[in-house]
Amino acid sequence: MSAKKVKVSAEERVFLFSSESVNEGHPDKVADQVSDAVLDACLTSDPMSKVACETATKDNMVMVFGEITTAAKLDYDSIVRQEVKKIGFDSFVDDLSSVDSKGLSCSTCEVLVRINKQSPDIAGGVHVGKSDLDVGAGDQGIMFGYASDETENCMPLTHMMATKLGKTLTDVRKDGSLWWLRPDGKTQVTIKYIQHTDGSVEPLQIHTVVISTQHAEPLKAKRTVEQDGSDMRGKYTGPEMYAPSMEEMNELIHDKVILATLESIKLKSGKSALSIYDKTTCNLHINPSGKFIIGGPQGDAGLTGRKIIIDTYGGWGAHGGGAFSGKDPTKVDRSAAYACRWMAKSIVKAGLCKRALVQLSYAIGVAKPLSLFVETYGTEMGELTAQSITDIVKLNFDCRPGALARDLNLRQPKYNATAAYCHFGRDPYTEDGKTFFAWENVIDLSKYASMTADAIANELASKKAEVLVKWVD
Repeated sequence: MSAKKVKVSAEERVFLFSSESVNEGHPDKVADQVSDAVLDACLTSDPMSKVACETATKDNMVMVFGEITTAAKLDYDSIVRQEVKKIGFDSFVDDLSSVDSKGLSCSTCEVLVRINKQSPDIAGGVHVGKSDLDVGAGDQGIMFGYASDETENCMPLTHMMATKLGKTLTDVRKDGSLWWLRPDGKTQVTIKYIQHTDGSVEPLQIHTVVISTQHAEPLKAKRTVEQDGSDMRGKYTGPEMYAPSMEEMNELIHDKVILATLESIKLKSGKSALSIYDKTTCNLHINPSGKFIIGGPQGDAGLTGRKIIIDTYGGWGAHGGGAFSGKDPTKVDRSAAYACRWMAKSIVKAGLCKRALVQLSYAIGVAKPLSLFVETYGTEMGELTAQSITDIVKLNFDCRPGALARDLNLRQPKYNATAAYCHFGRDPYTEDGKTFFAWENVIDLSKYASMTADAIANELASKKAEVLVKWVD
């Protein structure tokens, strides 16, 4: 497809923006997934568990450490091994020249545990003796949420595309269509944008795509060995197959990963992202280092919380610095960041503005947010102002930690699903009574689109007592 051509006025700006992602076999993401698997195990038995679980991994070792107060009886060794197997790491050879080692083994890895209970000082200030709605924030901090109307799900296209490329790499590995792929991988996307005079942004052309993915030895790796039943895929018993050459690998990745991903993304125009892609002009870098056989924790150490931009908006908007995985909902680094996305997406989806950035701040032990900030980049619609949209947020949302746990069902054991492929822009769904990605289910605020700023200010004034229960003045 040819890239979209537009005339640019003097008041408009064309720019390049890049976002990156990693898939579930990257060592930092292994750590995030293990931390959230521990959290889910705690919440399954004890929904009021207080969890701050970190994970570190290097070579054939996974260590979980942190502070956990729970009634759950946990088998950490089993939790770690099951998660490593699910990701697809089933072999480790202590030799960097080995072509057989995937970088970590679910069966032979060393599992270390260093867990203590939550500090009584924190417990006393945050939740002991308090009602559910009066539970204080688990720490101080600032959190942000972002939404843009450039895609159907209000995520920035650069980050959505980078994230989905990584997910597709995993899907074609696990379904066997590209069986020679291994779990580790990174993606990066650069897109040419235009910023219109109203402050909104629109993707014009996919400029650069980078994919570095772990793979088996080209031309020599056998499928019966690579897929011997040790990981989640099951044992391959068909006719013997050999891994293709690097050149063939790269072509298959282009066709089965890049094209398939672009076709799955819908822009606000209603067209797929293929409409702004042209292979002949796009800068494609697939495995630019030449080969990528050694990966996972053998190639690089992994830690929980080192991929916070990948977990959010790929560099768009802003970030308060707090990580998500391994934290229960009293930790506002996580729950309030979910709330900020919930609010930002709701006001964009309602047509109140085309882009939104929402910030909250908290103090440890205090339930009500200390501040609320809404940035609309000048994209507010009709007679609305940034202040009136801020007032709309105050009228319709309650961001006390206890209220967020209630409204978004945050005490359910459903966090491991968030730990790879971004916490935002995912399709919400219900399974086994659990509501996943509830913050992507917007509140309908469309009635405000036709209201004036004065009318909204009057509504806020008439409900001041109710609003002050939730927000500072």
